Amino acid sequence: MMHPAVSRMCRLIAAVAATVGAAALLASPVGAQAEAQPVGQPVGQPVLQSLDRIVAIVGNRAILLSEAIESVNSLRAQGQAIPADSVGQFELLRRVINDLIDNEVVITVANNYKATATDEDVARQVEDQYNQTRQRFGTEAEFRDALKRDGFGTPDDYRRTIREQAKRYKLQEMGFDSLKAHGRMSAPVQVTEEEVGRAFEASREKLPPRPATVAFRQIVVAPRPSPDARMAARAKAESLVVQLRAGADFANVARRESMDPGSRDQGGDLGWARRGSGFVPEFERAIFTLPPGVISDLVESSFGFHIIRVDRVQPAEVRSRHILIAPKLDSADVERARLTADSVLTRWRGGESYDSLARRYHDPAEERSLLDGIPVDSLPETYRVAIDGVGLREFTKQFEIPDPRTGLSKIGIIQVIERREGGEYTVADWKDRIRSQLIQEKQIRRALDQLRREQYVRLLFDELAPAAAKPVP
Repeated sequence: MMHPAVSRMCRLIAAVAATVGAAALLASPVGAQAEAQPVGQPVGQPVLQSLDRIVAIVGNRAILLSEAIESVNSLRAQGQAIPADSVGQFELLRRVINDLIDNEVVITVANNYKATATDEDVARQVEDQYNQTRQRFGTEAEFRDALKRDGFGTPDDYRRTIREQAKRYKLQEMGFDSLKAHGRMSAPVQVTEEEVGRAFEASREKLPPRPATVAFRQIVVAPRPSPDARMAARAKAESLVVQLRAGADFANVARRESMDPGSRDQGGDLGWARRGSGFVPEFERAIFTLPPGVISDLVESSFGFHIIRVDRVQPAEVRSRHILIAPKLDSADVERARLTADSVLTRWRGGESYDSLARRYHDPAEERSLLDGIPVDSLPETYRVAIDGVGLREFTKQFEIPDPRTGLSKIGIIQVIERREGGEYTVADWKDRIRSQLIQEKQIRRALDQLRREQYVRLLFDELAPAAAKPVP
């Protein structure tokens, strides 16, 4: 049996479709609907055909009612409720269509800068979203039934829909990157205290209790390899560079030799990255200067020796692969790190500058400080134990931080900067984040409105919708 909300939505769609005849549709700038003979239908026999409708036009691209319905179905599959009344359903469709228009004008910007998004670019994201939806159902049969109720014939249909949506979202990201790079989203906007307060009150009931938090800064001393171990790793990495430049397959060599567990099984693929994505500085500099398809010289970082190849370049981001060869570490290296951490703690307690100590001894792969605070319950157990009972501006003893990459431990030292007990959130807790979000939303809205004026945009849905479905002014 069809879900009542879906049934009402279908009746609304039928009413919308019934308001415009073929002549009116043919008179539109991009022509009429397409009709197809169903597979397996005998030629010459009557068929039941559904007429799609153009609900908006952006440039030379028509946005169809079926696309809006597909977006609504995807929202339903993600758990969003469909309004029960026709006015609410009309408004939902109208918002979805306006979102599709916004998406299209930004995608046009990306296309103008020759940006592309392939199935491979979004494969992980698609599978993650598909699996999240699938996990909400106990059995495969329940999952398939729910997809059919929401307008998807098969799981492959659903996967195909989210793949296309993910590709378009990727293009939107690149379009916004291009707008930012050309200063189209940098003009200042005003956000008032009243707007911040309203935004906080609108979401206040949805906020969980504020957890107990702690703010701190740290120095993490990583074991360093002996000179012999470092030279052995370099020699190994250099031999791989020779193989790769002689024509060896990069992905196969990465799967066989790389010591990076996060990318090894993907043939060293690191996906798309922007500046500031979290790579260590040496690595980030390399991927944003290396021409596509070229095997890099060795790049040394705190992790070891990297061999890098940039596969593709898009506006403001690159897609790269790497092979990591890390020097071997042993317990003697950990013991040296422990002695170094003791010396650092003594000097820090004695008043030596944190910045100078961190610059010299801190592992760049680790965060230096969390001054905005972090929920205590979300900290790893080793951190929770280390800070337990440590007062403001006091130091922890050195403690071990397991490193799954090496199977050994780094040595940490923390100074507690601030503690806050749990309780209810106030607007002050969220003020800066809300203001930042509102500024970003206003800048995006202004850029989208400007793009709509620059491009040919026509919203037809209001003209097609039946009067009964429209809200009373």
